[in-house]
Amino acid sequence: MNKVKFIVLWALICAFTFGVNAQTDKPQIFIAAPKVAVDTKPAVKVENLTLKSKLMNREMPYRIIFPASYNSAVNKRFAVVYLLHGYSGHFDNWVDKTKLTEYAQSYDYIIVMPEGNNGWYSDSATVPNDRYETYIADELIGEVDKKFRTVADREHRAIAGLSMGGFGALKFGIKYPDKFILAGSFSGAVSIASYKSKEELQRRILVTSIIGTFGDAESEVRKSNDILQIIGDMSKEKIAGLPFLYLDCGTEDELGLLGENQKFAEILTAKKVPHEFRQLPGKHNWKFWDSQVDEFLRLSKRFVK
Repeated sequence: MNKVKFIVLWALICAFTFGVNAQTDKPQIFIAAPKVAVDTKPAVKVENLTLKSKLMNREMPYRIIFPASYNSAVNKRFAVVYLLHGYSGHFDNWVDKTKLTEYAQSYDYIIVMPEGNNGWYSDSATVPNDRYETYIADELIGEVDKKFRTVADREHRAIAGLSMGGFGALKFGIKYPDKFILAGSFSGAVSIASYKSKEELQRRILVTSIIGTFGDAESEVRKSNDILQIIGDMSKEKIAGLPFLYLDCGTEDELGLLGENQKFAEILTAKKVPHEFRQLPGKHNWKFWDSQVDEFLRLSKRFVK
């Protein structure tokens, strides 16, 4: 058989074989593409906003997290959690430095993160327009309740913060018990307003900030912000109206804040203030605060309606 005949014969055999297979019911064999897991859970929404503050005489930024259901459940109103940043921090820290947006997906909360600069969430004794306490307590909360679908009562409002913000959050809970059902502090500088001696101030390396905010050792601003003394002097009737207080501190806290948190917890226990105090392995850093904001949100389900 010459080469040309062989090629023709081979082509006929292939054509016949293809035609037979095409007419049979023999199932076709194929390899399915692997299934890719898709997270269909709606994401929370994060926005940066500003409030033109009359008290502060300037625009104040804040960041807000809306729950995933905010736009779909148009007739629903939501509880609000306020989160305060620490000294040298800013309003965007919580989202940028923790997994807060991930944690927030499990809660139907509006989460508001105000700008506090280095003002200790207090009305300054020396700078007239640095009125961080009144700004948050009156203007910001009022703005959020007016602008968004919140449930505007204490049973649906909580506040927490880290370090400087931990002090601020506890102070807001103690001084404005009609506004909050729960207040939490992570590594809080709870004794900051009671630092009076030169040695204490210099040891904290915050002498300018402390004196600039709270004034001299005997100033009225200092007295009105000393939460240890405020609790110590509080009557049983006022204690009964306080929100639940949560505080924690890392056992390796580099700023030495564990001791003052222990002291504050002892005062709370002596005065029978409902609270929880946790001493946990950890430092004064974002790893610790990331874990604790997660814990605080879990705790909040016991109190926030």
